[in-house]
Amino acid sequence: MKYVDVAQVQRKLNSRLLTNNLAKTIFFISTLLGLVVLVILFYRVISQSLGWLDIQFLTSKLSTTAENAGIMGAILGTVWLMLVVAPITLFLGVGTAIYLEEYAKKGRLQRFIQTNISNLAGVPSIVFGILGLTVFVRGFGLGNIVLAGGLTMSLLVLPIVVVASQEAIRAVPGFLREASYGMGATKWQTIKNVVLPASLPGILTGVILALSRAIGETAPLVVIGIPALLMPLPDSLFDKFTVLPMQIYYWTIDAALVEEYANLAAATIVVLLLVLFLMNSIAIIIRNKFQRRY
Repeated sequence: MKYVDVAQVQRKLNSRLLTNNLAKTIFFISTLLGLVVLVILFYRVISQSLGWLDIQFLTSKLSTTAENAGIMGAILGTVWLMLVVAPITLFLGVGTAIYLEEYAKKGRLQRFIQTNISNLAGVPSIVFGILGLTVFVRGFGLGNIVLAGGLTMSLLVLPIVVVASQEAIRAVPGFLREASYGMGATKWQTIKNVVLPASLPGILTGVILALSRAIGETAPLVVIGIPALLMPLPDSLFDKFTVLPMQIYYWTIDAALVEEYANLAAATIVVLLLVLFLMNSIAIIIRNKFQRRY
């Protein structure tokens, strides 16, 4: 008959409980620290923007005086930039993911392409700016216009959409494909009517993350020479433009000389955050709608 050492079992139990409580405390402190930093950041930005964020600020052009400066040009430039980035990343990103997951033969070439796409997602954004400067601005002779900026930012966020779309397609249960093939559907009919609808929530999540990064990036636009000076409002893809992050960047630098520019930068940050929250909210609503449907 085997006897159980009650004291030893109790020590092991106490050790596990201690480890569990320690891990719980560490994770709670980490979460609390992140929230505290976020609250401080929000408070600092919002407090500095009070008195500066108004209709005149949103509807006015850039000005040499802080009191008359506005961000209408930066808002329109951001909208035009997203009108280029969104369709390019969506169609090319999802199309690449469909090819790699559904059509490409599994082998060394497929693994090589997959590895490089995953690595591109971690490349510093300034490298894509240099690529855009070389290919689009100078190679194609586009200059620092909306189209060149949109193509450059599309290269930056395209790997994110590809990887997220691949994961979403892989998550589709295999029996759905088999049922579609069993009913006589072709491969493309199965992809269009079964795979894509079922993977749409995950694909939209990747697009949300990609566009959120694109709308807040500054380094690639600095490299290709996007200005933040007085200019006409952009009204086509072939006009020069500026965007909200660029305006924040330049006003933050100018704040060392003119203190009021720090308030303008804070007000612009609030506007950029509101745009991001609005974009994410709309995309999340669309994603949840499809998620309930499928």
